[in-house]
Parts: sequence; structure tokens; C-alpha cells
Amino acid sequence: MRRINLPLLTLSLFFVCPSFAHSDNGPVTTVDSLNTEWLNWFNRDPLDGKIQGASVYRAYSELLTDKKPKKKIVVAIIDSGVDTAHQDLQGKFWTNQDEIPGNGKDDDNNGYIDDIHGWNYLGNTNGENINEENLEYTRLVRELGARFDDLEAQEMKVYQECKDRLEKELKEYEEMHKNITSFKTNFENTDEIMRNYFGNDRYTKRDVESISPGTSNMARAKAFRLYCFEKNLTLTELDDVLDHYSVYLDYYLNVDWNARKVVGDDPNDLEDRKYGNNDVTGPRSDHGTSVAGVVAAVRNNGVGIDGIAESVEIMVLRTVPKGDEYDKDVALAIRYAVDNGAQVINMSFGKDYSPNRSFVDEAIRYAEENNVLLVHAAGNNGENIDKNNHYPVNHYLDGSPAKTLITVGASSSKAKKNLPGSFSNYGTEQVDLFAPGVNIVSLAPNNRYDVSDGTSLASPVVAGVAALVWSYYPDLTAVQLKEILLRSVRSESKRKVICPTEESDKKSKVRFAELSRTGGLVDAYQALIMAEEYMAQ
Repeated sequence: MRRINLPLLTLSLFFVCPSFAHSDNGPVTTVDSLNTEWLNWFNRDPLDGKIQGASVYRAYSELLTDKKPKKKIVVAIIDSGVDTAHQDLQGKFWTNQDEIPGNGKDDDNNGYIDDIHGWNYLGNTNGENINEENLEYTRLVRELGARFDDLEAQEMKVYQECKDRLEKELKEYEEMHKNITSFKTNFENTDEIMRNYFGNDRYTKRDVESISPGTSNMARAKAFRLYCFEKNLTLTELDDVLDHYSVYLDYYLNVDWNARKVVGDDPNDLEDRKYGNNDVTGPRSDHGTSVAGVVAAVRNNGVGIDGIAESVEIMVLRTVPKGDEYDKDVALAIRYAVDNGAQVINMSFGKDYSPNRSFVDEAIRYAEENNVLLVHAAGNNGENIDKNNHYPVNHYLDGSPAKTLITVGASSSKAKKNLPGSFSNYGTEQVDLFAPGVNIVSLAPNNRYDVSDGTSLASPVVAGVAALVWSYYPDLTAVQLKEILLRSVRSESKRKVICPTEESDKKSKVRFAELSRTGGLVDAYQALIMAEEYMAQ
């Protein structure tokens, strides 16, 4: 899973846009306190306030009022886990009818015991689950370094590249952690000075401005507190950012941390498959729950949001920890989805290195051969992934195309210069189309809702549209459905937009056509019209 670009904090303190982060105020119990402009905008249409949603509401109201879906589509969510108890997903989960719940037996002989709603590849039979993992290049440094003297030339090149990157990032994160810790200490010390000065903890910015400092110490404290007021900083936010860097140092970049020992398998052996458990929620279901909500949240129930597809069931496959996923887990999850009847697979994850790419390639080809559509998030690094691969990719090792894989970039709600998400990866070869992925309100665990950004949310918009179209036109093949989704985009190819990039000083304007294969946005309304035309031929 790609890193989360949370606020970077130095002693001078500056912020960058989050790529997939929950709102600064944290999850809320209802959607009432969230910006109503964002609520369900991904369902809307340009005819409705010029909102660049996926035209889902229009599709239902103008094309589907007198029609009934012909098939229930199973969408596999390969992710961090999903809260199966969420109020806005009830009745929306795929259930393995050939498995008897809770009897501790593999009733259907598929190799998985009590796999009622899917499978968790990040755990063991004792019910223990992985939460944090290394990034892939950290694992490569550890694993290749262990046999350094026997490395072949290509392996040595990869090892050195990963080692250089790891050392650079360790230095950066250690320095940032040190700076944030120092800043937090100053925050706490100056807060204590102000509490003592005013005799309470309810002092305001105006109160601090009124101070006439008699000492240099008070002058520094006043300046610091006014800066914190100006930036709306709180101790909770500082703790969150400090925790972010601690996770990198303790887990993501720590070669001595090997979480896979909990699972107990050999991640380089695809035939070693007897691992995991049926806990599809796991210790961290926020990401997967949000993804599932975009596809399948119950529509028109007066609660929360409207998911895109009505006639849909969610299959949950937990493979994505905090850190990078293993190729083996992804490959087995894809195969599980195919073998158990999923027609669409959503993959809101990705990474820079794929040491067992052949595992994933073979699984994607297996899905293609079995008429299954795969939808993949382009990633949140503001990079041209035609030049820097974001795995999995849309072609096989032999160079042939993955015919049923779609890669999705993230777009915002207005057709202006900021139409592409500032964080979104792009590329005219690797990215097929864009979909809503900025300020998306979706589900959070424990019956909560939250607003987030990311291609992780744009991908399930496309997966949801695919499921919607397929439920009414089930005779389409996956190849045809992909063609329909790409050909029916709402074109913005000529629009001049700011090219996504992590480096703010290198931002430039390009035509939207230069960011993806189609130069357009997913459009459920037009996709349904085109599907009707396909079937009439």
C-alpha cells in the first residue's frame, strides 16, 4: 500500500495535501457535521450544479426507473478489511452458501475454513492478525542483504537501489521525528506558561495578543502561541503527526521488524497456502470500509451515503496492512475471488516494487480467462506511472496487455484547472480514466462516516459503475465492459489543468488528455446507453 502523505512538520511547520487521509476533525457519528457540498457528489452529474460526478443519480432517474437488474454482481474488495457490522452495508455482503458458519471445518473443500464472507490473508489460525508491515523496499533490503554474497547482477542493482532509498528515508524520518518531538515539547511548555499567566486553560488568541511581555521568555512564548493559533494547531494533531513518523520508523522502514512471522508461511512460495483466518474485518478496517461504501452503501435508506450499485454483494479479502502488501497474498486473493464467483475485483493498493510479480501476473491472467474485471487505483504520489511503475501494472511480463484490468486516477468535483487530484498518479499508457476521488464522504468503522481523498476512492467508483452496468447487462463480457467504460467517458481531453505532482514548485499546466489513455471521467449514464447499444447489435 502506498504511503500516506500526512502533514510534514518541521520547526518552521508546513503542510502538504493528504493523499489518503481522514478529515482533520476525525470520523463523525453521522454525516450531518460534514460539508454537505461533498455528500454524495460522486453520484451527481454536470447537469446538477456542474458537479463532475459519475452521473449515477441521472442514470437511475432517467434510464433505470422502469427496469430491474437481471443479476446480482459480486464485487471483491481486496483491501485492509471491511466492517461487516456497518449499518450502511447490511444485506450487502456475499455469503459462502457452501460453508457452515463456525463449525471449524472446510465444508466446501476450497482450502479455507469458515470463509463465510471472504478471507483474511494477514493472520493465522489462532486468530492473530497483522496490522503493521514493512514497505516492500525495506523487505528487499532485509531479504537480499541476507544472501548478499550470492546476488546476481540484477538483484544487486535492486538491492543497492532499495538500500539507498531506505537510508535516505530513514535519515529524513528520524530528523522529522526529532523536530516534531521538539516542537511538541515547546507546545506543551508554552501552553503551561499561558495557563499559569491567565489562571485557566481557556485563553484565546485575543488574550495572548493582549500580553505585554516583561521578559524575553514570555515574548518567545507569546510568539509561539500566536503561531499555533494562526495554524490552528492542537496537541492532538501534533500527536497524530508524531505517530505517523513513529510508524514509519518502527515498522515501515525497520528492517528488524518482520511481521510475517505471525502468519507463519513462506511468502515466496505460492503453493504454501494454508494460512490466514476468516476475520475479514481485522484490526484496521477503515480503508476497506470506505472503499466498500462507495461501491455498495445502501441507497435511499435515509442513512449516510448512497453507494453506486444496488444489485451488488461485497466479498471481503483482507490483504493490505499498514505498509505494503505481499504479492503472494494479492495473487491468492484474486484467485479466491474468481473461484468463488466475483465478477468485479477492486484493488485500491499498490507499491513501487513487486519481487513476485509473476504470482500477480498469473492471477490477473486467470481473472481475464474467467471473464472477471479488475479495477486498480493509480496511486497517490503525483507521478507519471508510465515512467515509474505502480504495481500491479496493466501489462504482463511478456509485454502483452491485461485485457480486463482498468487503472483509475482521482478527479475533483469541478471542471476547472484542479480537476485532477493534486496527488493522483497519471499516465497516458498506464492510467485509463479518472473518477471522483477528492473530498469523498464514505463509511468508517463503527457506523461512522468520514471524508477522504485518494485514488483508493476513485477506483471503487469505477468498480461500482461496472457492477451497475453489468447487473443490467449481464451478457456483456469483461472485455466488452472495459471497452464500454473507457469509450463512454465524459471527455475533458482539451481542458488545461494543473499536472499532479508532489513537488509544488514544479507544477505546470497540461491538457487533461495528457494524464490518461482516454482523457475523460467515468460516466455511468453514458456507459448504460452504450451497453444497450452493444446488446442491440
